[in-house]
Amino acid sequence: MIELDKTTFEDEVLKAEGCVFVDFYGDGCVPCAALMPFVHACAEKYGDKLKFTALNTTKARRLAIGQKVLGLPAMAIYKDGAKVEEVVKDEATEANIEAMIQKYL
Repeated sequence: MIELDKTTFEDEVLKAEGCVFVDFYGDGCVPCAALMPFVHACAEKYGDKLKFTALNTTKARRLAIGQKVLGLPAMAIYKDGAKVEEVVKDEATEANIEAMIQKYL
């Protein structure tokens, strides 16, 4: 799991070839904290096929807004630099996250 910030997001996600999973989370976001162990387990399980990253939106609010992340938790898949799918807020369940990951393996 690669921890992103506003200086590394472009290189690690927007300029990356292939698919990148981004976990947008925030300090004090209880659902984000609850999903984190599951997301890290997915990173271990699928990390050889898909790049897993995480961005703390509390420290990169402007970047998150620029990526149209307006609610948390938010998990997105980027392909060749473009966001192709995301699950946000109530949709961000373990089943939905796993299903989204499966599509891009």
